[in-house]
Amino acid sequence: MLKKNAFLKKLFIYRFEFKHLTSLLIILIVFLISFSVIQKSALHDFLIQTQKWYQQDSAERLANLTSTSIELLLENVSINKKLDKKEERKIIQSFNILFSQRMLQQNVKKICLMLIKDDKVIVADDGEKLYKFLLNQNIDDFKIQPTYKKALQLYLKNKSAIKSREQIFTILEGDQRFHVFIPFIPQGEYLGVLYMENTPNFSFITSEIISSYDKALIIYSSLILLGLLAMYLISSHTVNERDKAQKLLFEEKEKHLKEQIEHEKESLFTNRIYHTHHKAEKVMGFIKEDLRQLSTDNTEETINRVTKYSNFISRVIYDMKWYDPPLSTIRNLAFVTDLNEVIRFIVKYIFLRISSSPDFEFKMELADDLPKVHINEFVIWEIIEPLIQNSIDHSHKKKVIITIKTEYSKEFDRTKITITDNGKGILPELLEIDSSGVKKLFLENVTTKKHDTTNKGYGCYIAYEISKRCGWKLDAKNLETGGCVFEILI
Repeated sequence: MLKKNAFLKKLFIYRFEFKHLTSLLIILIVFLISFSVIQKSALHDFLIQTQKWYQQDSAERLANLTSTSIELLLENVSINKKLDKKEERKIIQSFNILFSQRMLQQNVKKICLMLIKDDKVIVADDGEKLYKFLLNQNIDDFKIQPTYKKALQLYLKNKSAIKSREQIFTILEGDQRFHVFIPFIPQGEYLGVLYMENTPNFSFITSEIISSYDKALIIYSSLILLGLLAMYLISSHTVNERDKAQKLLFEEKEKHLKEQIEHEKESLFTNRIYHTHHKAEKVMGFIKEDLRQLSTDNTEETINRVTKYSNFISRVIYDMKWYDPPLSTIRNLAFVTDLNEVIRFIVKYIFLRISSSPDFEFKMELADDLPKVHINEFVIWEIIEPLIQNSIDHSHKKKVIITIKTEYSKEFDRTKITITDNGKGILPELLEIDSSGVKKLFLENVTTKKHDTTNKGYGCYIAYEISKRCGWKLDAKNLETGGCVFEILI
């Protein structure tokens, strides 16, 4: 206490005079100007680097989406079989639409497919050339336009690197001209690359940010100087320090909350990937078994079955790449799917092949007048399979009877799929509706399994989320006679 009083008495001996304030003000001004110049330079460099990264990312995303759209179209169009003129024009028009839509983008300058045939590179920039290439028609007559010669030189220079890595390859010319090469691999076969020349320009954003920063800097600097003078004149140093401490505390709490939220999102997405990977792993086992049993008598049947298995695994891998996949990969007029055929395949070649599963029986009541839907059949697979699996896992009966029924109402133009079991039913608390209007059964990471709950509770959630993207309505309820039923309204 005595030492504190002595320090205060010694401190009050010294008085701030005008020369002290002037020296302090000059030091603060010099420091503030230096800090502002350094910070502005750092901000400018950061914005330039961010702009370049965003420009490249934007160009690559657009090119990748175009390549994926063409690959998906090729997977759902039978090029090899003989088609009439009307169907050929329809396919060519679909290709032309994909090319022309990208050229409508303000920053897209060139787009084409550089395809390899007999060690020769062919440039196809419209649907007719691509269609002829796929049919091996008049390939020698294709002439490379002068506008693509530079792009062709770049591709030939980096051809081996692109093919070996099978990754997006981008070359920056100048400040904002990007030459993007996307490996073109329809149905798993490397045919060449999709080339896109893109010149995205976001410099106006950088200029606006710098301009706003300059204005804010002037105001901010003026306020700081006035605040400092006022602080020393009215002795408000204590209050100012308290405010700074509170601000730092709030920022620390905000930072902690953001980190916690990001961690939870990453954890949930990881669990969803694990769940999907488990499905693919099971199907891969079926493929291996079919290949081991391949013979001359069952070649065609085995090939068809293995092809469907492989396409499903491709879809699973695609879902692992995208947290929120484009809607066109789920719903598209190019998809024409028979629901009954998908259901029969899942039951016969997925569930009835599992030798280690409990004893269960399937009853099929499938309507013959069921209309086809424009949904990817492997997306439908991802909806139906977990619902059937849920009925098996949670029935708690030695003999599980699962009834799958499809029906179509012409009056309402509505298709209905029901999956019924004779088990113990769904717990009442899981059928309660939460604040968002969704039953708890369809929420993420909700499960009734008592052991090994890691990565569980995603089957019904994934089926519900995918159903929404398909434009379908999925519901679940218990039956009075026991068991539960899942209803899908299309």
